Amino acid sequence: MFLRMMNVITVAAAVILNNQNQLLLVRKKNTQFFMQVGGKLEPNEAPEQTMLREIAEEIGVQAEIKHYIGRFETSAANEAGHQLVSYVYQVNLPDAPKIDAEIAEMKWIDLDDQQTLLAPLTREVVIPWCKENFLS
Repeated sequence: MFLRMMNVITVAAAVILNNQNQLLLVRKKNTQFFMQVGGKLEPNEAPEQTMLREIAEEIGVQAEIKHYIGRFETSAANEAGHQLVSYVYQVNLPDAPKIDAEIAEMKWIDLDDQQTLLAPLTREVVIPWCKENFLS
């Protein structure tokens, strides 16, 4: 029997909410989908380290991890035929975020936003988690 191996991308992703329970999303240059701040793990880098490094690089803030939400598998937003394995953390920002590195656009969305083109992880995992934990 032949099993087709999926290409897997492993990332750490941040759930960042403001006081109005809006979710911070970014869109990287030359892409369409809005997604969590975060990125690919470097060799021998723990997901927590990746998370803090990517937040500093992408939105210029020295963040603190509030807690680990979980490990999730979805399809990748910008790489066709790839599976995304995400280590997701809720994160607090002590300072206001600003666009940096490869980020083209940043915005806060309401959890019932129907206009924004969302990455699968955001749509399938993050928004349902936020609604369950912050709107109930």
